[in-house]
Amino acid sequence: MEKVTIGNTDIAVARFNLGGNVFGWTLDEKQSFELLDAYTESGFDFIDTADMYSHWANGGVGGQSETIIGKWLKGRGNRDKVVIATKVGGPTGVNEINTSRKHILESVDKSLRRLQTDYIDLYYTHYDDEKTPIEETLAAYDELIRAGKVRYIAASNISPDRLRESLKVAEENNLPKYQALQPLYNLVERKGYETDYAPIVAEHGLTVFPYYALASGFLTGKYRSEEDFNKSPRGQGAANYLNEQGLKVLHALDKVAEKHQTVPATVALAWLSAQPHIGGPIASATSKEQLKEILSSTSLQLDSADLDLLDTASK
Repeated sequence: MEKVTIGNTDIAVARFNLGGNVFGWTLDEKQSFELLDAYTESGFDFIDTADMYSHWANGGVGGQSETIIGKWLKGRGNRDKVVIATKVGGPTGVNEINTSRKHILESVDKSLRRLQTDYIDLYYTHYDDEKTPIEETLAAYDELIRAGKVRYIAASNISPDRLRESLKVAEENNLPKYQALQPLYNLVERKGYETDYAPIVAEHGLTVFPYYALASGFLTGKYRSEEDFNKSPRGQGAANYLNEQGLKVLHALDKVAEKHQTVPATVALAWLSAQPHIGGPIASATSKEQLKEILSSTSLQLDSADLDLLDTASK
């Protein structure tokens, strides 16, 4: 199993990050356990969640995903065999976006209790409130690292300016530095990451784990008409991509998938993994069949003709 080292850390992970947003939302506890078992039995080890998953989607307070993962970790006794990433700062039913020291210190203890562990491998700033001083946020993470509650930190929804400033402040003040970035990036959402974030990533050696890697399921190819959006609870999220550009990308995915005797989702994820500085895409699955398809992306080698075709169609 090929592994990638996250930033300047001692953590190496298989090149696929399983999204835990569906645990407690579209999957119940039993189904979640089955999926987590299948994932780790396939040799993979990197699980992504957040304190706001999963009932935040329905106006709840979140925490369900972490709770399910925690029960699974305890039941399987495999904490030392998996890398857990979770997040802080995002909006829930009881909190607005908040990256203050107080909120971070309170939230980490809640996440640790739900996860039934005494440490988090990678702790993300999920959203940036853009008003808490950067030094305060990083100093809070420093406290957590010194206490052994967090190993390393990373960033997700943070503006390019605040990300650049955070990296600068960390270096100048000997504070923890973000080691990874979790941005929105996929074949139909390229410009924001490639224009604004890729230069920062290259300069600071960050490892990138893109979310919405399948564009809310659009890149699976199952949403090709208005009627298709009723196929799943997440269907409406794919509606933004059903346009001339999106259909062009699907056509290219179909061609490459046919060539390699696979499916569009596998090709879309393999394309992401082939991009510079990408540690692996984040994607979730709601069945073992879906999981098998997306995990097969790690062994699909796209050639230059495939990459050129997808590159042209998605620009």
